[in-house]
Amino acid sequence: MTLLRDMRYPTPQELGLSARTLADEHPGAARLRQAGTSRAGQPLWVLSVAPVGAGTRNVLVVAGAHANEPVGGATALSLARRVLGDPAPRAGCGWHFLLCADPDGADLHRTPRPYSLLDYHRNFFRPPGPEQPEWAPSLLPPDRLPPETLALTALIDELRPVLQVSLHATDLGGSWVQLTRDIPGLAEPFAKSAAELGIPVENGASDAAGWPSPGPGIFVIPQPGSEAAGAFHPEDTRLSTWYHAHRYAGTTAVVEVPMWASDLVDDPAPHPDPRRALRMMAGRLTADAALVAAVRERIRSGSLPYEDPAAGPLLRAVDWTLGLIPRITVEWTGAGAPADATAAYIASIDAFGRRMSLRAAAMLLRVLRAQGHPAAPGLDRLVTGWCEEFAARFGARWVPVATQVEHQARTVLAAYERLVAARG
Repeated sequence: MTLLRDMRYPTPQELGLSARTLADEHPGAARLRQAGTSRAGQPLWVLSVAPVGAGTRNVLVVAGAHANEPVGGATALSLARRVLGDPAPRAGCGWHFLLCADPDGADLHRTPRPYSLLDYHRNFFRPPGPEQPEWAPSLLPPDRLPPETLALTALIDELRPVLQVSLHATDLGGSWVQLTRDIPGLAEPFAKSAAELGIPVENGASDAAGWPSPGPGIFVIPQPGSEAAGAFHPEDTRLSTWYHAHRYAGTTAVVEVPMWASDLVDDPAPHPDPRRALRMMAGRLTADAALVAAVRERIRSGSLPYEDPAAGPLLRAVDWTLGLIPRITVEWTGAGAPADATAAYIASIDAFGRRMSLRAAAMLLRVLRAQGHPAAPGLDRLVTGWCEEFAARFGARWVPVATQVEHQARTVLAAYERLVAARG
């Protein structure tokens, strides 16, 4: 297998153009249509590949739900090409690709080809939870949902997918899959793909602490009231668009792939003192967040109001991120980590904490630079130092975009094959 090593992350506009070309090349088999419009008026494109034979099932693949996770669009196009060229996954099944669920956010996060963690954070943007298409229903009343969310839920209502796949990425770590229902047998092809491509499996993902795990890197979201201590979720997952497919007996798979890999998140050995480690991480996160918050307070007096069209989204995201941190540290210093926690789990928590304060600082730095604020140089040094420490602590190694795409695409196809087999 040969992968294109110079592949880069496409922009929402490039995704639309590539999808239009693909549809023109396959008239009758592929169709591009607009499923809605973003808050800023950008089209939300859906590329559909028609089934071979009588269509009885649909698969919906959602890319770009998080602005700072740009690999999904490239994976969606790669999957569309594969499905067009292979009759097996199209046998009685239509495939539908939402190419970018948040094009406005993607335009604010600009990293078509990052070369380092610092480069990635120079133009970092991740909107606050209520402005994220998948999470908005868990944080807002129905009459305040953004148009991107309404378009996505309408698409699910239309297609009634047997499988919905949400394509996500992590800046540094390993690959893992979250499932709203178990897909028997997925662990084997997932692990095989990761091993062949040299991607570590995140077998102690902090996002899924204590969740049922039918195999390394595969986590099934638990039923209400059964989450173990240590898992932190500011949103109620079951109110997200992931669960909207359950109205039609569908299953959602969330496929995560790293931009930079670290073997620390794939270490199943017991950690020698997980609760002490978690307390130390909570203290570091509190101190780091305080440094960012102090700079934020210096500009809160009115020189950079939320109404500023350039600064507003960034500042809302900074405040949202800083607001989450006290709740996280309470979780870590309360019940804390289980006594039998693995080294992989503690490494995943470590990475999670580092990225929270770093993201807030990086987005605030963008605002300060644009305004020529005197605090910018100091915050720049902080962001630079944190990025270097993050990469060094985890032995970060770049995963080529084509490799990220290949692993995600393989996992999506394996999830569909195993789900159909399980259903008979």
